Amino acid sequence: MAILTREDVYNKMVSDNRPVCPHCGQEMVIWECPPVSFSDGLGWGTPYLYVCFNDDCPPYIKGWENVMEHYANVASYRCICDPMSGKMDCMPVFSRDGGRGYIIDEEIKAREKARKAEEKKGLEELEAYYEAGDVDAMLKVLLAKESLPRVRLKAAEMTGEVGGLDVVEPLRNHDFKNDLIRARVEKSIELIHKRNYTKECPFCAEIIKARAVVCKHCGKDLSGGKTA
Repeated sequence: MAILTREDVYNKMVSDNRPVCPHCGQEMVIWECPPVSFSDGLGWGTPYLYVCFNDDCPPYIKGWENVMEHYANVASYRCICDPMSGKMDCMPVFSRDGGRGYIIDEEIKAREKARKAEEKKGLEELEAYYEAGDVDAMLKVLLAKESLPRVRLKAAEMTGEVGGLDVVEPLRNHDFKNDLIRARVEKSIELIHKRNYTKECPFCAEIIKARAVVCKHCGKDLSGGKTA
């Protein structure tokens, strides 16, 4: 078998159909392997890889918690694909932007630049809403599926800090697909209840006082006894 040069591998990847990530279905991008060892220390084995840089990809979302739990490190995983064998694997990343500097697709680079600009603008707008106490605007950003994940995560945090009981219902009724955002929303709802000395009835889901032992809405006994 002939030994392929860097140019051979790159030309093959450019001419081939891009693989899609098996975890999220997004098309993978061409990525230049950095000059560091990987896995068994023998190197990457190829000058380029296909990598999934979708921030909503399940292994990437869940990886932060898994790595912290098992290795006590801040890191996650990106799905990778060997361009010659087609073998799928995962590589570690140690920050939200880890590895992005080695993306060599010009189209992807331009898209990333636009994404960062949109993200920056979204965060700046959120800060303005926060300073003005405009909870409705923050909630709108959080519930909008087109908002970028990092912006929605910040909106969830801010909503928990200044939101009132009126935001609990729309938050409960919204289906958050992103695990990190969903967890942040749950924490924000807890903060809102703590600030207002309230809770939700486990039977009818209506908001009641935190000290209540009987729900004023459905009459259920919340102390573990019989129905009132």
